Order: sequence, then structure tokens, then C-alpha cells
Amino acid sequence: MFGFSFDRRTLYIIIGILVIVSLMSYGTSGIFNLILSIPAVLLAITVHEFGHAFAAYKLGDDTPLRQGRLSMNPLDHVDPLGLAMLLFAHIGWGKPVQVDPRNYNRDISVEKADAIVAFAGPLMNFITAIIFALIYCAMYKFVKISFLVSNIGIIIITIIASIVTMNIGLGVFNLIPLPPLDGSKIFLPVLPHNAKFWFIQHEQMFYFIFLIIWITGIAGRLISPIIGTMTEGILKLAMTIFGL
Repeated sequence: MFGFSFDRRTLYIIIGILVIVSLMSYGTSGIFNLILSIPAVLLAITVHEFGHAFAAYKLGDDTPLRQGRLSMNPLDHVDPLGLAMLLFAHIGWGKPVQVDPRNYNRDISVEKADAIVAFAGPLMNFITAIIFALIYCAMYKFVKISFLVSNIGIIIITIIASIVTMNIGLGVFNLIPLPPLDGSKIFLPVLPHNAKFWFIQHEQMFYFIFLIIWITGIAGRLISPIIGTMTEGILKLAMTIFGL
């Protein structure tokens, strides 16, 4: 069997080259928008990984606590490579939260506990999106128009809007039922026994499928309508609450 592999230093060099090439093609406005998206990316990754850590801890596993992952500090959760990919490819990841299923409470099966821990990440993203959608609409309801159209106001509104879309995007992306994404663990308990066994036996094949749909952009095209619909729905809900 023939193959190849990259160490992380090589991956960082490749991503660095891609970043430089992207920046050269962005122009001034593109770079400015990229900078404004950084807070959204950091927050989306942080709440996602915190969600995993918090759920595992509540289910009896103190591994995330011992590793300092029960934190809202982005430095505890950000993977530089995943951050760069999320900024420039809009599909990325954070530093994986390590758990030890042997520590879970035995009130539920390990499989169901894993599913809860997996779902907690996207759930935190959706909760964060709802909170900032409410903040977004509250600003239009209570803040003077003169401030909203000022340079500072435009920057704040842009960052808040980016937080909403970024969190919905990361949450939806991770619900794709393919390893290594959260969706593969979330939907595993609902599969019939034979289908579950077949899925586990062919896990490497599904990894390969995931890489194909990710690299080719198929994943982005598949989930874009879902992201758009969810974003529109959450904003409409927030607007209804504030009577906009």
C-alpha cells in the first residue's frame, strides 16, 4: 500500500501559503471584512468546544476539567490550523475535547452519553446565534440611527451579524452525519443494530467520503441552504420579539 502524510509543520506551511495567496486576492475591503470576522470565529469555536467539555463533565467525566477545557478562553480551544481554515475556507475546527467514556455516569449507555456530548457543541453554537440575533435586533430597536450608521456602529453591527451566521454555520456543519464530525455520534444511537454495526465497520470509508465532500466544496453547497434558512428564521424570531 502506498500513501503519504504531512506533519503539522508542513500543514501550517501549506495553510500559510494559502493565507498569503488569499490575502493578495482579497483587496482592502476583503481584508477588512476578514478582520471583522475574527471575533465571530473565535467565539464560535470557543462555545462549541466548551459545550462538549461541559456536557462531558456533567455526565461524570472530569477529563475536560483536568485539561482546562471548562473555559471560555479562546486560547484553550483554538487550533491554529482549524482557525485558519474557518477564516479562509469557512469550514474549520477547534482543538478536540478529550473525554474518557469510562468516567460517564451509568444512568445511560456510553453510546447515548457520547451522543449528548457530541450534540452539546452544535447546541451551544445555536444558542449563541439566538442570543446575538436578539442583541442585533435590540440595537435596531433601542439604539439611535445616528450611531448605527456611524463607523463604529457599522463595525459593531457587522461583527454581531457575523457571530450569528458563523455560529449557525459551524453548528450545522458539525451535524453532518459523517466522522469525524459530531453528527456521526449524534445519529449513531438511532440506527438499527445492523446498520450501526455496518457504519462502525466502514468508518474509514466515511472519513474518506467526508474528505471528498469537504475538499470539493460539496459539503458547503449542501448545508448553505440550511444555514440560510436557519439564519433567516432566527432573525425573524428576534425581530418578532422586538416588534421590528
